[in-house]
Amino acid sequence: MTSGGIRPGGIKRAVTALAVAAFALFGSVVQANPEPGQLNMPRGVTTYSNVPYFLNNVAFGVCVVIGILVFGAMFIAMFRFRKSRGAVAEKWSHNTTVEIIWTTIPVIILVVLAYLATNGLKMFADTTGSEMTVKITGYQWKWRYDYVDYKGKPIDKVGFMSKLDRESDETRQLKSGLDPNAVKVDGYNTYLINVDEPLVLPINTKVRFVITAGDVIHSWWVPALGWKMDAIPGIVNAAWTNINEPGVYRGQCAELCGQDHGFMPIVVKAVTKDEFNKWLAEKQAQASQPAPAAAPAAASTVAAPATAQATSAVATPATDNHKG
Repeated sequence: MTSGGIRPGGIKRAVTALAVAAFALFGSVVQANPEPGQLNMPRGVTTYSNVPYFLNNVAFGVCVVIGILVFGAMFIAMFRFRKSRGAVAEKWSHNTTVEIIWTTIPVIILVVLAYLATNGLKMFADTTGSEMTVKITGYQWKWRYDYVDYKGKPIDKVGFMSKLDRESDETRQLKSGLDPNAVKVDGYNTYLINVDEPLVLPINTKVRFVITAGDVIHSWWVPALGWKMDAIPGIVNAAWTNINEPGVYRGQCAELCGQDHGFMPIVVKAVTKDEFNKWLAEKQAQASQPAPAAAPAAASTVAAPATAQATSAVATPATDNHKG
């Protein structure tokens, strides 16, 4: 999928040159998950994530070029035309040609950036054609995922809470004595960024999210998906994704939501459609199983009140005599 203003040729070729400096600085940083020391945003793994990545680099390139021109002119004026070298200030105060140029160029830059960003946002807001719907609810301090429908069929009773994994939770406790660097999954340090149950999604499937909250404002953010969305009590926001590559993609709540805000990570596990169908079938089978019947009450339980009353009746005189 492409955005109306972001496609090969035309404006893209014209503005890409402005981002050369940004690509040179940050082009090597393309991990799906953020890494320590990373400077640029990740390229992402979805059909949409390349849009904000491209816009970010274009905007940064524009800033670099403007910075070089403005600060370059300023330093040249300061050092080459300083008073100690005999420079004498000109007497004129206006130059119509220069003023038109430095007004027109910024307007053109802003119009181009607004055009690209607007079309990118239009693409992001279009959730039509979704093959699956997932409801996300933020709580202090965990997430709930409810699978609503898949390929036109409703999904019943498949939902769960997803919270910080037990190993990270035990390690973070004050004076736990546990090493955060030892919290790993497959050699990857997952301290405070792993959960007990991830959100499982199929690849190459357009998934619509409806996002809300049950207490305060949260924000659901997985950088590899290329966007984040606020979860607000009483309001339902919509977003979508279409993941291209299987893998585990991590994120966090991006809105300060209370004392444990830093301990409500997000983990999305993207799998093939066959794997997802198998996982979903297992979840539905578990949900359809009847709850285990409660064990019958023991006979002694029924007799317990009478026994207790008899004991109390015997014990009362003794207690009264003691008080007397």
